[in-house]
Amino acid sequence: MRHAIGVFKPCKLHVSKQVGVLTLTQSYGSAKPKSHGKRITRIKSSWNPLGTGLDRSQVAAWRTELGDRWAEYQGRNNWEGLLDPLDDGLREEILRFGEFVDATYQSFEFDAASPDYASCRFSRFSMLAQCGLGGSGYRVTRNLRATCGVQLPRWLDQAGPNWAFTRSSWIGYVAVCNDKEEIARLGRRDVVIALRGTITCLEWLENFRATLTCLHDHVGPEDDDAMVESGFLSLYTSRTATCPSLQDMVREEIARVMRSYGDEPLSVTIVGHSLGAALATLAAYDITTTFDRAPMVTVISFAGPRVGNRSFRSQLEKSGAKILRIVNSDDVVTKVPGFVIDNNDVAEGEAVQVAGLPGWLRERVDYKQWVYADVGRELRLSSRGSPHLSNGNIATNIATCHDLRTYLQLINSFVSSTCPLKATAKSVLGRTQQENQLLFR
Repeated sequence: MRHAIGVFKPCKLHVSKQVGVLTLTQSYGSAKPKSHGKRITRIKSSWNPLGTGLDRSQVAAWRTELGDRWAEYQGRNNWEGLLDPLDDGLREEILRFGEFVDATYQSFEFDAASPDYASCRFSRFSMLAQCGLGGSGYRVTRNLRATCGVQLPRWLDQAGPNWAFTRSSWIGYVAVCNDKEEIARLGRRDVVIALRGTITCLEWLENFRATLTCLHDHVGPEDDDAMVESGFLSLYTSRTATCPSLQDMVREEIARVMRSYGDEPLSVTIVGHSLGAALATLAAYDITTTFDRAPMVTVISFAGPRVGNRSFRSQLEKSGAKILRIVNSDDVVTKVPGFVIDNNDVAEGEAVQVAGLPGWLRERVDYKQWVYADVGRELRLSSRGSPHLSNGNIATNIATCHDLRTYLQLINSFVSSTCPLKATAKSVLGRTQQENQLLFR
């Protein structure tokens, strides 16, 4: 169920004192190169055993609860009773997975003058440690790249700088939990697929290819009615002579993981921001429809755009993939592309009513090409009224509302639809190395 959140006064609830300081973070989703000398924010929620004065035995009790409830937090029951108000254990899990997405931005080579532009700055073996996740218990097992399939005129391809037409770019990674104590804490061996948002020029061009296209030629069972955004599907399935598609890489790595750990309790958590959230949804559908006896697949989607039509949503639900779509109601990216059907329009074969669209325009819309449907369960937040978000100009506010940091801050502060913000929730804080070691060992 959606909740329309306007401007609310923060709720004055008692929460535990936090430690740490707010550190400088880079702006996500921008093609502008960033300085690599700046420390990136480490995420810490207001609900944190280390911030409450608990001793080690109490931390151990928290770990046991997480292990017992992991399937519930992964969406086994579609997060019933966990979202409104937001369950503290689920909050901590969302923020933990948010750190893996944060690492994709920290690791990306933004410097267009570098010969390594659009690659990963770190080796596969040191990346998580370089990003402050060395104590997480996970190990990166595969780097992932996405290839743009948009075809440019040859003269344009040759006229511009090389960085402007980078076709294949590093977009994320697969990491497998291999620490025995962390596996015991989580209650299963978890596999994370983390995917970043739009950065390169050609990725932006793919984003603008917003018409729907048939899915079954590339992903899932044959269904002529299931359609997804053309650009997202292109980024997921395109390949070059030297670079396999993102789809190929994901399938190969999941197949390897299932061969290695298929006899254990296993989960696949696909977490992405913006474009990465859309690709995460496609990957989840691909995994659940490609592999027999696939493990539990969950998507944690931050600031995700719409992906496909009603038929795609139906097929996604049948596949068993669980989608938690985290939305800032002030973020325009979550309202595009295309138009969305009215919630009351559920009868098959009836005329589609497009939400908020005047009648004269409805008659001119090609519904098969432009009518989308939101997927999964929605956790709706609002950046209005947050004391930690600046009131800059319109362009700044648009970027801020979409920024991953904003989402993590809002999750850190969110209480419920009727009391959306904790007045005492601090700005997103950093864990110390000692705290990470206690939490993740």
